[in-house]
Amino acid sequence: MNLRTWARDLALGARFAVTGGRGGWIRTALTATGIGCGVALLLVAASLPNMLFQREVRESARVPDASYEVAKPGPDTFLHVGHRTEYRGEAVTGLLLRPEGGRPALPPGAAAMPGPGEMLVSPALADLLGSPEGALLRERIPYRTVGTLGEAGLIGPAELRYVAGSATLTTDNYDGRGRTYGWSVPEEPANAFLLLLVVIGCVVLLLPVLVFIATAVRFGGEQRDRRLAALRLVGADNAMTRRIAAGESLAGALLGLGFGAVLFAVARQFAGTVRFWDVNAFPSDVSPLPWLAALVIGAVPVAAVAVTLFALREVAIEPLGVVRTAVPRPRRLAWRLVLVLAGAALLVPSVSGVRIEQTQIDTVWVAGGTTLSLIGLTTLLPWLVEALVKRLHGGPVAWQLAVRRLQLSSSAAARTVSGIVVAATGAIALLMLFQAMQNDFMRPTNMDTARAQIQTRVRAHDGDAARRMIDKLAATKGVTGVTGVIESNLWRAGPPPKGEESGSITSVSVGDCASLKELAVLPSCVDGDVFIALAHGKEGPEDAWVTGTARAGALVALRERQPKGGPPPTWRIPATARTVDARRDPMGMMAFGVLATPKAIDAARLESPGVNAMIRVDPDVPDAPEYVRNAVAALDPLTRVDTLQNMERDAQYASVRTGILVGATLTMLLVAASLLVTTLEQLRERRRLLSSLVAFGTRRSTLGWSVLWQTTVPIVLGLALAVVGGLGLGAALLKMIDKQVEDWWIFLPVAGVGAALIAAVTLLSLPLLWRLMRADGLRTE
Repeated sequence: MNLRTWARDLALGARFAVTGGRGGWIRTALTATGIGCGVALLLVAASLPNMLFQREVRESARVPDASYEVAKPGPDTFLHVGHRTEYRGEAVTGLLLRPEGGRPALPPGAAAMPGPGEMLVSPALADLLGSPEGALLRERIPYRTVGTLGEAGLIGPAELRYVAGSATLTTDNYDGRGRTYGWSVPEEPANAFLLLLVVIGCVVLLLPVLVFIATAVRFGGEQRDRRLAALRLVGADNAMTRRIAAGESLAGALLGLGFGAVLFAVARQFAGTVRFWDVNAFPSDVSPLPWLAALVIGAVPVAAVAVTLFALREVAIEPLGVVRTAVPRPRRLAWRLVLVLAGAALLVPSVSGVRIEQTQIDTVWVAGGTTLSLIGLTTLLPWLVEALVKRLHGGPVAWQLAVRRLQLSSSAAARTVSGIVVAATGAIALLMLFQAMQNDFMRPTNMDTARAQIQTRVRAHDGDAARRMIDKLAATKGVTGVTGVIESNLWRAGPPPKGEESGSITSVSVGDCASLKELAVLPSCVDGDVFIALAHGKEGPEDAWVTGTARAGALVALRERQPKGGPPPTWRIPATARTVDARRDPMGMMAFGVLATPKAIDAARLESPGVNAMIRVDPDVPDAPEYVRNAVAALDPLTRVDTLQNMERDAQYASVRTGILVGATLTMLLVAASLLVTTLEQLRERRRLLSSLVAFGTRRSTLGWSVLWQTTVPIVLGLALAVVGGLGLGAALLKMIDKQVEDWWIFLPVAGVGAALIAAVTLLSLPLLWRLMRADGLRTE
C-alpha cells in the first residue's frame, strides 16, 4: 500500500463529505462545528503562556527603574510615588510624577507628560469616572483628565489606572527618584504544591477538549456506514472503504480547523470585553505559541483519521447494502482496568512525599499517570453503560424507548458524556487539592474584623490637626466608631550614653480611654491617666528597651536632640503612671510604650505626629467604605487605606487558582456545547424513526421524556464513575503531598453541575425534536 493510494482514497472520502447533498453537508457542518469549538479552546490554551508573559512585561516596563540610585536631580529625572486604592471591590492604581527637568522620560502608554493637577487614565477608568457609578471615585482622585493611557501602560484593557502630575511631590513624600522605566524583580520559584496544581490543572482542562474532538469526528457514523455499503457494492474492498471513511472525517477535521481558527480570531477581538475571575487581556496578547499552534494543527487531522479507523475495526461493511457490527459480544473489562492501573503505577514513583519547600516535581510521571487514569475511567463508561442497560426492562413507554435505544447503541451514548466524565473527575480531584492546600497558602493576619474593618495612618502637621482628623473620620457617613490615637516618639532626656549616637527611644500614643483600651489591658481609665504598655518581647521590643525611656516619674524629651540645636522640649511622665500589658490592636499589632489620655499631655507639643485610625463601619450603609476612603483622601490623597481581613492568601497561589478557575469555566462551557451538539446530531440521525413513531400515534411528550432519559442514564452513570474516580485520584494526589482528605462530600457541586447540564441540554434539544417528529420526515427521495 503506497502513499498515492492513501491520498486517492482520502481525497475521495473528502469529496463525499462535501458533495453528499443536504444530509452530507449537515453532517459535515456538525463535525466541523464540534471540532472547531475544540480547536478554538486549544488555541486559547496555547495562548495563555504569551498572555501571562505580556502582562508581566507591561507590569515591569511601567515601573520606574530602581535598580540604581539617582541621587541628584537632573534634566531627565523625576520624582515618583505609587498610589493604590479600592473602589467597590476593584483595585485602582496610580502613579504620581513630578519632573525635575525639561526632558523627563515619558511613562509607558503616555503620549505626553501630564502637568500638575492633570492625569492620564485607562479607558476603563475613563468610562467609570464618566458614569454615575463613578461619582464617589471622582471625589477621591482630585486630578483633571487630559488623555488616556495606551496599551503599553496597562496590564489589561479592564485595568483601572491613572498617571498624574503633582506639584506637591517632594523628597519628603516620594517613593524615589527615577530616570527611566522598566524594572523586573526576579520572582521566587514556585513551590512543589503549586507545580502539582498547575500540572493537574493542565491535564484536567485540556483532556476533555481532546475527548470532544475525538467524539465529533464520529458524528453521522450510522449514515456513513450505510453509504460505505454502497461503495462495497461497486467494488471497493474493506480497506478502501475505511480509508474513504477516514477521508470524510479528515474533511470535517480540516473544515473544523478552519472554523476553529476563524472562531479563535473572532473571539480574541472580544478578549478585552470578557472577564473571567477578574482576568482579561488585550487581543494582541491572545496569540498562541507557534509550536503549540503547530501541534494543534497537526494533531487534529491525524487524530480524525486514527479515530475513524479505530471505530471501524469491528464493523463489517458488506456489498449488498448491509452493515452489521461484527459478532456482538460483551465489552471487555480487563484492558480498561489496565489503563487505570497503569496510570496509578505511574503515580506511585511520585508518591514519595512531596514537600512544599521543594521547587520541582516529577512532572512527566504526574502528568502521564493522571492522563492515563482519566482516559481509563473514560473507557470504563461504555462498559458500565452496556452492563447496566442490558438488565433494564419494563417501565413507562418513554423509559422503554430510551432503554431500547441505549441497548442498541450504548457506545454513542457513552461517547456523548465521555467529556463530562473526564472534566468531572478532574474537577473533583482539583477541588480536593485546593481544599487541602489552601491552609498552606493562607496565613492568619491576626487582624480582628469584629473590632474594626478599615485602618489608615495619616500624617499631620501638629497635634491639633491630628485631633481634627480623628473627629472628621468619626463624623464620616457610615462610620459607627473610630479607634484613633495620635502617635509620636519619646526620647530619654539628657545626652546619650557614652559610645551611643542617640539615646533610647520609645513610642507614645495619645487617645481617649476607649481607644487606649484597644491597645492594652487597662484596669481602669479616666482622662488624665498615663500607662506604660509592655509587649514582653511579643512582636515588639523587650521590656527593658521600653522602660529604659519610659518609667513612672521619668523625664523624657519630645523631640530628638540635635547636635547644633538647643535642648528639646521635655515632659515628665506622671509618677502615677501604671504599667500594663499590651494587647493586639484590631490590625494585629502589639502596642508598646507610653499610652496617654489627652489631659495628660498636650499633643500639640509632639514631633511629627501621625494619626492611627481603626474604623468601624455600618454594613447596612451602602458604600460606607468608599465614604471613608474619600474622607481620608481629603486629608491626604497619598494616604493608604487598608481593609482588614482575617486571612491573607499567597499571591502565587491566588494566581494559579485564578488561572485554573478561568480554564475550568471555559472547559465546562465546551462540555456543555459538546453535549448539546452531540445530542442534536443523534436526533438528526433518528429523524425517520421519530417521524415513524409519531405517525403510529406516539405522543410527542413521550418522545421528549425518552430523550431526557437517554441523556440522563449515561450522565448519571458517568457522574457516578467520575465521583469514584475523582475521589480516588484526589486521594492519591493528596498522598503525594502528605495531606488528608478534609471533605468526602466535595463532589456535590460537580454533581449539581451535571444535573444542570442534563436539564439545559434537554430543553435546548426540544425545538429540534419537535421539528424532526413531523410527517415529512418519512419522505424518501
